Amino acid sequence: MRIMSVEIEVYTSPTCPYCPHAMKLLNEVAPSFGQNVTVEEVNSWSEEGQTKALKYGIMAVPTIVINGKIKFVGVPKKDELVKAIQEEVDKETKHK
Repeated sequence: MRIMSVEIEVYTSPTCPYCPHAMKLLNEVAPSFGQNVTVEEVNSWSEEGQTKALKYGIMAVPTIVINGKIKFVGVPKKDELVKAIQEEVDKETKHK
């Protein structure tokens, strides 16, 4: 059984005081899921970032989107983040 990838987008801005912590937390947690999880930082100040943020209706940073759904606004607790990622990994595993 092949596990599909879980895609995580973290919406940030250069002036956000909490965004570096959100990225650090994700970069700490994601490797425990191996190659099944990809993390992308999206600068909400860039043209592409603004377009993507509008698509999801993102109004604050950091916002964490997992597989196309907003899961967290702000920095989550580590255990909450791990649980949310694991739920998506489990869903992807069931679909294959």
